[in-house]
Amino acid sequence: MEAQADRVRTLGEWEQGWKEGEIGFHQYCVHKMLESYIDKVLCGRKRIRFFFPLCGKAVDMKWLADMGHSVVGVDIAEMGIRQFFEDQKLIYSEEVVPAIPGAKVYKSSDGKISLYQCDLYKFSSAIEGQFGGIWDRGSLVAINPRDREKYAALIMSLMDKDCQYLLDTFLYNPELFKGPPFNVPDVEVNRLFGRSCDIEFIQSSDALPDVKDKEWGLDVFIERVHLLTPKAS
Repeated sequence: MEAQADRVRTLGEWEQGWKEGEIGFHQYCVHKMLESYIDKVLCGRKRIRFFFPLCGKAVDMKWLADMGHSVVGVDIAEMGIRQFFEDQKLIYSEEVVPAIPGAKVYKSSDGKISLYQCDLYKFSSAIEGQFGGIWDRGSLVAINPRDREKYAALIMSLMDKDCQYLLDTFLYNPELFKGPPFNVPDVEVNRLFGRSCDIEFIQSSDALPDVKDKEWGLDVFIERVHLLTPKAS
């Protein structure tokens, strides 16, 4: 991590990236890891409330809502949130969020999807309570490395006692590419969440073919998935 420890990307840079169409992280179909392990996340439960940190316009949100679950997402990029509803052809409303100055929430007409446009760290369980499921794809790997403790504390505060937190990370040589997405080794996952959560490693796969056109100069790029559950108190 030392190679990337001081790397900072501002909220303004993320917003500008959306405006310039620099959204190579967006996937146009449901993520294969979520699809493969959804039963492990659900554990037979119905109508789960899912949290999507740094949600962008992930099609996974519509997929889960169509299964009967509800979704709350947070992202700084208003453009991404609006595009989600437009791409999915969903009628939505827009409201201010009194508890978060400057924030807005965009809600689907059926009430199943609520997306907050704000700084992630201004969001809290006081706004939407806790969640039974979290899908972290492109979030922990995107935040500034120096903010990871703050991020982990927020995520854990949003976890219901039976929450299943599916976490997607990447492994590569951080000396070769400055990120984001950042290199997040398993030891870092354990450092951040190991005291509060049981961590089950699920799958590792070679993701280099997915990024070979990005000119990152990498010869190894591994995707790893873990399932985290709060330790019984």
